[in-house]
Amino acid sequence: MSDLDLNDKPEGFRRVAALLAEQGHPHAPVYLDVTARTAQEAADALGVQLGQIAKSVIFKRKLDSAPVLVVTSGDLRVDVEKVAALTGPVGRADAEFVKAATGYSIGGVSPVGHLTPPVMLIDRELGRFEEIWAAAGHPNGVFKLTPAQLQAMTGAPMADVTPS
Repeated sequence: MSDLDLNDKPEGFRRVAALLAEQGHPHAPVYLDVTARTAQEAADALGVQLGQIAKSVIFKRKLDSAPVLVVTSGDLRVDVEKVAALTGPVGRADAEFVKAATGYSIGGVSPVGHLTPPVMLIDRELGRFEEIWAAAGHPNGVFKLTPAQLQAMTGAPMADVTPS
C-alpha cells in the first residue's frame, strides 16, 4: 500500500500503518470493504478461524484509571478475575475512555500505537495459531502477524487470561 493509498484512510489506520512500516513489519495493514467490529466479523471477512482474531479488550484499572489492554483470542472470553490478579482490580471502560486512552474507537483498537501506553497482557491461547490478525486502528482495518511478533512489538507478557 503506498502513501497515496493511505491519504483517504482514517487517521487511526494511517497511524498503525506508519508504525508497522517503521518497525519493518512484513505485512502492511489491510483495509477491508466491510467492517470488522467484532471478532466474528473479522474472521468471516478474512476467511480465518475465529480464534485467529486477536481482539483487543480495554479495561479501566480501578486504582489509577490506567488503561488495561488484554489481547485475547477471538473465540475466548476474558476472565476479569484473572486479569485483576495480574494488574489490580479493573472495571469496564466506556467508549469515551477507550477513545481518549488509545486514540481508537471500540471495534478498531489496535494492540499498537496507543496515545497512552496501556498496561497490557497477551492471551497465551493466541499461541495455538501460527498466524493471527489484529485490528489496525479502525473497524475496517486489520493486519497479519504471529503471536511472537505481537509480543515483540508490544513487550507485553503472555498470560492466562481466559476461563479454564
